[in-house]
Amino acid sequence: MRHPIILAITGASGALYPLRLLEMLLRSGTDVHLVISAFGRAVLAQELGVRLESDRFRPGDLTTRHGDARSPIGASDETATDLQRAVADVLHGLAGALDAGSGNGRIVYHRHDDFMAPIASGSFRTGGMVICPCSGATLSAVVHGASGNLIQRAADVHLKERRTLILVPRETPLSSIHLDNMKRACEAGAVVLPAMPGWYHGVRTIVDLVDFIVARILDQLGVEHTLSSRWGC
Repeated sequence: MRHPIILAITGASGALYPLRLLEMLLRSGTDVHLVISAFGRAVLAQELGVRLESDRFRPGDLTTRHGDARSPIGASDETATDLQRAVADVLHGLAGALDAGSGNGRIVYHRHDDFMAPIASGSFRTGGMVICPCSGATLSAVVHGASGNLIQRAADVHLKERRTLILVPRETPLSSIHLDNMKRACEAGAVVLPAMPGWYHGVRTIVDLVDFIVARILDQLGVEHTLSSRWGC
């Protein structure tokens, strides 16, 4: 039986990445312990129109969009932008993965300030943790063992227990502080996997670019997938 994966969403740009990753993990039959920071929720709302409440989380809320000027609801194929179609595709896929009768994995949600959650302890077994996207502030806190919230504490646990910890920063340009923190994270045992999609695999849509990164994360977790072709295959 596969151990659950922890997925943490923090306040960097790139909100499509974690939702696509969540879909793929659930479809693989993996339970996901989900933690979203306050700024992570803000980015989900700003980029995707997905609005979540910290105290009243419902999985279906991850697939419910609230329209704004950049992301109108119900845009037809003729008027929708490429990004709007990508958002719709990812949210539709996640909605399917959340189907209670599908036999997929389930979501266990934790508030980002709940230090009594089981994932705050090394005695809770996991198959790894992903912080996607990983903000510069979160990267710094992880490297320095700050443990100021549940995301940082769970990451600290994964480092001390020598378990897989994947950090997906999305920032550019990078300062020497960012670079030094990434180096220190690698030295501590984390996998630093920046959201830097390749273009050599026949990119046709925005989702193809998202899938490139999600596929690399799944590879690091040892989760089988068919999201993208492999070089030479």
